[in-house]
Amino acid sequence: MSQSSQFSLLSQRRFGPFFWTQFFGAFNDNLFKTALMVILAYDALSWTTLDPSTITNLIPGLFILPYVVFSATAGQLADKFEKAGLARFVKWMELAIMAVAAAGWMTHTLWLLVAAVVGMGVHSTLFGPVKYAYLPQQLKPEELVGGNGLIEMGTFVGILLGEILGAVLIVHKPLGVELVAGATIAVAVFGLIASYRVPRTPAPEPDLKVSLNFVAESFRNLNFSRKNRPVFLAMLGNSWFWFYGALILAQFPVYSKDFLHGDHSVFVLLLTVFSVGIGTGSLLCERLSGHKIEIGLVPFGSIGLSLFGIDLYFASNAYANTQVVDALAFVSQAGVPRILLDIVMIGVFGGFFIVPLFALIQTRCDPKHISRTIAGMNILNALFMVAAAGVAIVLLGQGFTIPQLFLVTAILNALVAAYIFSLVPEFLMRFLAWILIQTVHRVKVVDGERIPTEGAAVLVCNHVSYVDAIVIMAASPRPIRFVMDHRIFKMPLMGWIFRTAKAIPIAPAKEDPFLMEKAFIDIAQALHEGELVCIFPEGKLTRTGQISEFKGGIAKIVERSKVPVIPLALRGLWGHLLSHRNGHLFERAFKAGLRSRLSLAVGMPVAPEAATPELLQQKVQELRGKWK
Repeated sequence: MSQSSQFSLLSQRRFGPFFWTQFFGAFNDNLFKTALMVILAYDALSWTTLDPSTITNLIPGLFILPYVVFSATAGQLADKFEKAGLARFVKWMELAIMAVAAAGWMTHTLWLLVAAVVGMGVHSTLFGPVKYAYLPQQLKPEELVGGNGLIEMGTFVGILLGEILGAVLIVHKPLGVELVAGATIAVAVFGLIASYRVPRTPAPEPDLKVSLNFVAESFRNLNFSRKNRPVFLAMLGNSWFWFYGALILAQFPVYSKDFLHGDHSVFVLLLTVFSVGIGTGSLLCERLSGHKIEIGLVPFGSIGLSLFGIDLYFASNAYANTQVVDALAFVSQAGVPRILLDIVMIGVFGGFFIVPLFALIQTRCDPKHISRTIAGMNILNALFMVAAAGVAIVLLGQGFTIPQLFLVTAILNALVAAYIFSLVPEFLMRFLAWILIQTVHRVKVVDGERIPTEGAAVLVCNHVSYVDAIVIMAASPRPIRFVMDHRIFKMPLMGWIFRTAKAIPIAPAKEDPFLMEKAFIDIAQALHEGELVCIFPEGKLTRTGQISEFKGGIAKIVERSKVPVIPLALRGLWGHLLSHRNGHLFERAFKAGLRSRLSLAVGMPVAPEAATPELLQQKVQELRGKWK
């Protein structure tokens, strides 16, 4: 996929029909739920005697309860059966559920509508593993971030449009309930039609035996995922996002009515702003990540979620209007632009947070187990969202205001993020690398697709500065184990980054023969486990800007492990950040302007039997000269 063709996927049958199938599902879920929540928030006495705050937190909880019960089974079905057929089955199910809901609307029967809420939860539970397991089967690795971004954008645009239409139709007198009933059935039909265009997608494990013991299968899924630490913690991060989002969004009906003193159009405006933010953030992920899976965006997203969540508390408390207003009058009130900015930026940073996590899960889990991994994540999502509903009900019952609830959520987000990133420092490490590349340097990667997405390989590169490893790390689609001088490894700040990246320190034999031999053992072990290892064969930073002689250690590494060697060449760092220049460290020469231009060229793999130090030095030199 070219770097400007993210939207071209929509015109391709392998993606477009599936996109519209999930879009109409999200649209219908939220058209129905929002219509029900609005009528209960603004006309509760006609339907129930429950408190509006309780019922608006209870409905989302009922919707996601089926995720706890049926996710394990849904994951097994998605791994066992062909996915296009499953998508059509789910769409027929949606049509039947909307028919039950229509009966509830027409007869003014709340329990039928509540049953339909649970039914749509079952519908979404069955479709969830299909949705995210389908993408890795149909998209190339370099398309996954863009595809996930489009799916997330489509999901939240569908949520937005469904919420707007549901909120508008239900208050349309005197035919509100009739219009909602007809619209939900019509949208279900559109989704069904789209599902018949989804191409056949074979089951990854057709011989799988489906266990009906959902409790045992749920624990089995989660235990399997826990063995892959980065994937499991990405699942937890994903679930935390849904806790955060569910807790915030569930307050919007009462927040807009009782705190902002707005009519239903103000509620629609808040949903619109939030959904536009999520869609924008999801689409921006591909550009900000350089068209690869960039988990460094996850800490960036988390920071924004907390900062703007905290500011939403202060902005809400500064709101002084006490008169009932519609959306047009609301936006003219003092302090409202700040409230809307906070909400839209929570959405934007939410997109930065969630899209890379989905892509990481899809690419790093066992391909034969991907649907069950997604199902396990959905179980966690459900538990976290049920917990969000419970936390909201308890805190509001204890006298917390809705702005205070926003503040508590933002602070919790900061604590949870700090905990997750301390367990998997790779997130923070990639974030620091991404910040360096986005703020200090502009990096042009030439033939980056030559860095293998799987399997062991040794990368060799010229050594220009103390941040060479970070530049290469930021350009790579997967983690790299760097071999570096033990003195650099011990540097105060940079050393922490390299230790986090599981870099391998090495020393000359005359300085520390034990450390040198240990380094070769660690390198062999990493390559045996299928990892990428990068070495700077010059053994030291260049003092002249020219490539020094490659040492013989690279030959020893390749002789032991018999893996291909990929030459890399860095240009643009000499004379800049943390390089030797005329023998002086830390001197910066910004002759190229505030942001220096870098290039990283990737050469063709060299077979292990041909990978002599002399040949590799020649290859790196050719790459360095070719891309000047």
